[in-house]
Order: sequence, then structure tokens, then C-alpha cells
Amino acid sequence: MKTSFLMGLLLLSTASIFTIHDALAVASFARQTGISCSGCHTQSFGPNLTPMGRDFKLNGYTMSTGSDFNSKLPPISAMVVGSFTHLDNKLPEAPAPGYNTNNNGSFDEASLFYAGKVYSKLGAFVQLTYNNIESILELDNTDIRLADRTQLVGQDFVYGLSFNNGPTVQDLWNTTPTWSYPYTSSALTNTPGASTLIEGALAQNSGGATAYMMWNNLLYLEAGAYASFSTQFQRNVGIAESATADKIDGGAPYWRLALQHQIGGHYFQVGTFGLRANIVPGRDHMFGMNEYSDLGVDANYQFLGSGKHIFEYKASYIREDQKLGAGYQFGNNANINNRLFSLHSNASYTYDQTYTVNLGYFRTTGSYDPLLYGGNTANKPNSEGFIAELDYVPFGKSNSTLAPWLNLRFALQYAAYTKFDGAEYNYDGSGRNASSNNTLFLNGWLMF
Repeated sequence: MKTSFLMGLLLLSTASIFTIHDALAVASFARQTGISCSGCHTQSFGPNLTPMGRDFKLNGYTMSTGSDFNSKLPPISAMVVGSFTHLDNKLPEAPAPGYNTNNNGSFDEASLFYAGKVYSKLGAFVQLTYNNIESILELDNTDIRLADRTQLVGQDFVYGLSFNNGPTVQDLWNTTPTWSYPYTSSALTNTPGASTLIEGALAQNSGGATAYMMWNNLLYLEAGAYASFSTQFQRNVGIAESATADKIDGGAPYWRLALQHQIGGHYFQVGTFGLRANIVPGRDHMFGMNEYSDLGVDANYQFLGSGKHIFEYKASYIREDQKLGAGYQFGNNANINNRLFSLHSNASYTYDQTYTVNLGYFRTTGSYDPLLYGGNTANKPNSEGFIAELDYVPFGKSNSTLAPWLNLRFALQYAAYTKFDGAEYNYDGSGRNASSNNTLFLNGWLMF
């Protein structure tokens, strides 16, 4: 087992000696605004946002009191993450160099953030991460915003631009892929092989610009496009797999529409989002392109009340239409036209923004294709399962010791599969069952 196992255990054990109450997502935001982490995050620490947190992001990360020492500091934060992973049945081979086929403790990553106001109406969330499992330094999630507000038809009107490195990084709701549940998961376990393009295939390796508006705190509209970074740029920021990595041909249009409304302590949101992309496999135009059209719908309900008892439900559904002309010519798929469907939902209860119980369900289904999914016995992408998680967030409220400088989150998660890569039993032809990939995951996440 790697020496990082000891580092991970040290991180977890050191963090556990503190007896402070609550936490945040990025500490520099709390210092800048003078608002405790629990004002913007339902769990006081973690990606899940409250209406105030969404409004802060919408307005370009620039809100500031400007009246004390903390708000005038540079918006810099840092994060370290450690974990332990156990599978019901060990993997056929180690998930990464230096790790075991099961029972892996690890120091997963360390990140440095520039998160907050840059100048006037310009703000940024930029994450630079050292990925210890892959031993690389990489540019992680990035969202740079220019935003302003005025009046339109007598109502508040916010408008802006986002420059980001992946579809849905800039999204305000925790229903679209980048910030959806589960908020953390193991990198040292098996995961299903099929997912839609918008669910991470373009993350970090593409750049986009979108224009957005929110009218009357009710109607949200956004549109823009993405293009692949050059291979040289990707190598420079630690994200290129090879010079022949797939690329977007031209630009990939992205759009988002949402309606939201709050009645007392009840918050409701429904929306839709989409992406259309032509992908050149291996950057070789000889056989043309593969065409992907992703259409998603999502919904979000939060009961916030006084913050003592918080109930939430989130769901999203994505349909992807694939026209795989290049793949057919390469012999990668038997069908030119395929479809893929992805469903995610979760319900949660949070007490005092400190203790949370999460229950999630996920399902991926799609077309039968003996070449595209030839690595499994069913020749289908179908996977299904449940995720149960307990969270403990001991820092982050306004009365927390060392607030807003220190934030911590523990998560104990169990992912159970009823179907994996096409089948419940013997999905890969070697006798491995879907339940063999059931994973117990303990995660410690420290931000300062």
C-alpha cells in the first residue's frame, strides 16, 4: 500500500481532533462576504447551494462587505482530501500504480483556489489540483464571470458572461452533472463504462463562453458554445491524454433554461439544458465525425425553514441521440444511430446544517450494440444502483471557532449496484457480478 495511505490517515485523524461546529465550500468566499458558510451551503460545507449561494454565483462571486480585514485579503483558499475505499469483491487488477486491488487508503488530492472578486464586477472560481492518484498537476473546475444588474419591466435583471472549462461548471443548481450528487466518490473503484457526453467527457479539456440572464429571480436563460483546447494547452495544464485525443469539430452549442420560485421556506426549480457536439475521434477527419445531441430536464425542491431541519429532493434525466458515423467507419460500433439515457435522483435530510442523510438512485440505459458495448456480455450500456451517504460537517456557522478560516466534511458512502455494464450477473464474462463493485467509501475533506 502506498505511503499516501499514511498521509490520508494522518489527515483524517488530525482533522477529527477539532470540536468546532460547521463548514463551507471555499473559505475565501466567506471571508470576502462576511457571511458564514451556512448562509450559502445547505450542509455548511460542500457544493450544495442555498438560494443565497446561487445568487452569489449568479452575480459573479463579487459580493463583498469591504469593511473588515478578512474581506480585503486575497481570495485564496486551499483544500486537501483523503479517503479509504473498500469493495465487496476485489478488483481484477490494481486501480492505479502503487495501490492494492482492494482496501485502499489514500491522500487523493490537494487544491489551490482563487475564488472571489477580481475587480469591480469581475469574479472567478479557479481550481488548480494536484491529483495524487494519477500524480499530475492539473487545471480543475474554472468559472470566470463578468456580471451586472439593472431593472427590466420594473423587475430585477441580472446579466453576465461566464468563461469556463466544461459544460455545467457554471450552472447554479446541483442537478446538472458537474455539481450533482454524489458530491464526492472514490477514484479507486470500478464505475460504469457508459455515460452521456455532457456528463464529464468535455470537462477540463474544452473551453466555453456563455451569456446568461436572470429576470425577477424567476426566469433564467443561458446560451453559448464550447471548443476543445489544443493538445499543447492541455499538456501544459495537465489534462491531455494524448495528441490523438478526441476533439470538438468547430463549436458545440450549449443552452440552459430554468424557472425558480420560493414560497416561505419552500424553494422550487424546474429546468432544461442541452448540448450539441460533433466529435472527431482521434482528431482524424478521415472518417468524418460522431454527432451527439444531449437533452436534459431537471428539478429541485428545498425546504430550508429556519435551517434547523432541511429537506431536499433533486432529479435529472438526460437523453442522448448519437449518430456515430466515424465510429462505424472505424469499426467501433455496429449501429450508426444509438441512444443513451441517464437518470439521477436523490433525497436528503440535514439537521442543523451539520448532519446529513442522503439516498440516491441512478440508472443508465441505451441501445444494444455488440461492438460499442462488446466488452460486456449483454452488449448494452445498462447500469443501475443506489447510493446511501452519511455526512458530518463540524465547522462553518457564524459562531464556529476559527470561522471562516477552517472547514471540514466527513462522508461515509455506500454505492450498491443492481446492474453494471449491461447485466446483474457475469457482466464481463469472467464471472464478476454487478454487486462485486459495491463500494464503501470514507472521505475526509478539509478546506482552509
